[in-house]
Amino acid sequence: MDRLKQSLLDAPIIEKEGYHYFVHPISDGVPVLQPQLLREIVIKIIRKAELENVDKIVTPAAMGIHISTAVSLMTDIPLVVIRKRQYGLEGEVSLTQQTGYSESEMYINDVDEGDRVLVLDDVLSTGGTLRAITEALDHIGADVVDVVAVIKKAGPNELDDSPYDVKTLINVDVVDGEVVITDEHGDG
Repeated sequence: MDRLKQSLLDAPIIEKEGYHYFVHPISDGVPVLQPQLLREIVIKIIRKAELENVDKIVTPAAMGIHISTAVSLMTDIPLVVIRKRQYGLEGEVSLTQQTGYSESEMYINDVDEGDRVLVLDDVLSTGGTLRAITEALDHIGADVVDVVAVIKKAGPNELDDSPYDVKTLINVDVVDGEVVITDEHGDG
């Protein structure tokens, strides 16, 4: 069995405000992220993502950073991190990130009109973050070549009716306090 699937099946489940969700090193930074798991995920992303002629990997802070850094190291594609802090640099673009849990401003630097980008994130849940990012990149005039999330949580999301088909590595749900794998090969 692959490490990603096993790590999700072994993930602790916590209850927060009546909602059960899993705690995982990719999505939460705890428990400890084993290098073998990260390596497996990066290899799967490289095999699944459209990488030809991609100029930049774009990822939101914070939980996309470790995955995207590893993919950048393996592909030599530069990395842009969308930050929650405004720096006021020339060309900075703000976007409003709305998830099922919160709303906040995020800021994109160093993505220009015509850049071919891969958007990479840890989890696709409500789709609020990825939708805000793809809309901001469209506004900039960047060419979103591909969108990849490692884990997709069951249920509708805001990208379902967008022009972007998000590729995922594994799809899951939490049922009766346990992680259930709904598609062990993800989407795309």
